[in-house]
Amino acid sequence: MGATRTRNEQARLLVVPAIALAVACTGVAAVPAIAADAAKPVTHTVVMDGVKYAPDALTLRRGDTVVWVNKDPFPHNVTAKGAFESPDIAAGKSWKWTARKTGDYAYMCTLHPNMKGTLKVE
Repeated sequence: MGATRTRNEQARLLVVPAIALAVACTGVAAVPAIAADAAKPVTHTVVMDGVKYAPDALTLRRGDTVVWVNKDPFPHNVTAKGAFESPDIAAGKSWKWTARKTGDYAYMCTLHPNMKGTLKVE
């Protein structure tokens, strides 16, 4: 009985060396490729200063967060119709939004309509 192996044990004895051989021949393991696709979310900063958003265009990935920081001495807000709407952000304060859906988002400050920006979420 000790010399008899089950089918599962026999299969395992064949599969493990095959994987090791594939990795040795290519020099590349499958696990790091999976980890590369699962990039960690990033936090981006947009500064409101001089009645402008800087940068005024930003590309980010789904799951990333954008923080708008108000460096002007008066309030601003960040509004993308149908997507997000901040409250008024006082001088020296900030507001953040996390991208959950891909798409292009044009936004503005409703208090200062000349302030415009865009986000591209990939």
